[in-house]
Amino acid sequence: MAVKLEIAGVSKHYPGHDGISVHALDGVSFGIEDGEFVSLLGPSGCGKSTLLHILAGFEAATAGRVVLDGRPISGPGADRGMVFQDYALFPWKTLIENVTFGLELRGMTRDERERIARDYIALVGLTGFENRFPHQLSGGMRQRCALARSVANSPEVLLMDEPLAAIDALTRNQLQEEILKVCAARDGVPRKTVVYVTHSIDEAVFLSDRIVVMTPRPGRILQVLEVPFGYPRTDATRLDSRFSPLVAEIWQTLKVHMVQAIDSGRN
Repeated sequence: MAVKLEIAGVSKHYPGHDGISVHALDGVSFGIEDGEFVSLLGPSGCGKSTLLHILAGFEAATAGRVVLDGRPISGPGADRGMVFQDYALFPWKTLIENVTFGLELRGMTRDERERIARDYIALVGLTGFENRFPHQLSGGMRQRCALARSVANSPEVLLMDEPLAAIDALTRNQLQEEILKVCAARDGVPRKTVVYVTHSIDEAVFLSDRIVVMTPRPGRILQVLEVPFGYPRTDATRLDSRFSPLVAEIWQTLKVHMVQAIDSGRN
């Protein structure tokens, strides 16, 4: 399978108030194949979201490069869609108006954009709520709306920054399955390439083809793990005899490096 995204030697420094720069990322390199679901996993402050923002074109790397289909990423583009933790919905627009927003910017007719929007609204289980405003929706419904809005624009790559962090545990499990359903191939639409940031080891194992485990700051690649489960993923995946041992293995690896980072900071 062809490499869709290439991250090559990416480092990121932020200037500090005291003149000492913050080293967020250090020499991060890996590739993501077309149609692959890759999760970035690591402790707070390890640079996961920073790397995602560089892929989105919101920030520039201090060193290294990021390439999409052979083209350097130098800024935001319609070929990438972003789903944020805080939904980022327009509060004055209804659900369907939020979903059609990007399509309207692309110059589609009202009938065409509403047809596409209703298709994705149905896919995320929100049919009947088209005319509700964000404040009339639960947190889970808002995130479904944000997901529908992103995929309705047909981005080649979907970037997701801890989209379920504020969702309760029961809804979270359900939304994980919704994310995979929306990103799956269907009706001639190829499977989405996804880069997903999370703190949750369980979530990364459930969703991903591969998991990029990152060290505490400065973020480096600790290991890249292949997830042994096929798709579709269901509750049976979580009950698979390989699921819990893989979660435990990742946790132990992260725990060792977090303790080392704490001890190093004390010295």
